[in-house]
Amino acid sequence: MTNEDRLALPRPIRERFESGDAATREWVSAVPSVARELFQRWALRPDGEVRAGEAGLVVPVRDEEGAPAALKLQVPRAETTAAILGLTRWDGRGAVRLLDSDETRGAMLLERLDGERPLAAIDDDDEVVRVIGDLLRQLQRVPAPDGLPRLGVVAAEMIEAAPAAARVLDGDDRTRLDRWVRTVAEVQPEPGDRLLHWDLHDGNVLAADRAPWLAIDPEPLVGDPGFDLWPALDSRWSAGGAADAGRLVRRRFDILTEMLDLDRRRAAAWTRARLLQNTLWDIEDGHTAIGVPAKVVDEALASVGVGEGS
Repeated sequence: MTNEDRLALPRPIRERFESGDAATREWVSAVPSVARELFQRWALRPDGEVRAGEAGLVVPVRDEEGAPAALKLQVPRAETTAAILGLTRWDGRGAVRLLDSDETRGAMLLERLDGERPLAAIDDDDEVVRVIGDLLRQLQRVPAPDGLPRLGVVAAEMIEAAPAAARVLDGDDRTRLDRWVRTVAEVQPEPGDRLLHWDLHDGNVLAADRAPWLAIDPEPLVGDPGFDLWPALDSRWSAGGAADAGRLVRRRFDILTEMLDLDRRRAAAWTRARLLQNTLWDIEDGHTAIGVPAKVVDEALASVGVGEGS
């Protein structure tokens, strides 16, 4: 098989992205030619099958000296620019190292991590949460660069959008959403200045040669570290039902706030900001109720004496 053939997207991957918006459809049609251009510019050759993630494609490659790397391609958007800015500033501290980039092409050349060994494969929940806590601590101690979205702006936009969105909810859900809005409004004037990952959960952590674990796929944002907790709270729930999930949420919240030395009340408020944000996105997508996972997290935080109940 020639390099030209190996750069062609498999049909299932192509069809998946062709079902997206106009910008995504235009991007996926250009991927083979963009990849060929970057392979030539950065002296790369394919070294494995193309993989699709939530927001883009990853091509295992080797450089002209035979060193392994990964070429990540995604739609050139503000989120792509933010990822490049964040990875450049972290420079491998707690996160995958960025080797080169082309913002206009939505391209990042990254060090190759072990995609077969995600943190999600670890069974011990406390161990997983402590790994995430350690990575958050590393990432958040790095000063934020200019040019990233800021949590104060994001929170203000949520507060502004909430009244119209609440009209589609029933009474109990509307009451809960209104409470989240009041909580976010209390902390929004002091949004923080730390460099956040925004999406650090066990699926976005891979094993590496130079460190036990490294974070991938950041959506960098400048703000309060409490806003970074929700992804770790809202994953890996067992089949034990809401009560067991609530116990896990409380345990994880305790571990993370202790490891990161966070004020629990403030961290809970910013976690509820994530619940508000996700619910507003769901309503934009046509949902007419708050999701059960959001309610579980909300009530778990209330049960440890942080914030008001619904």
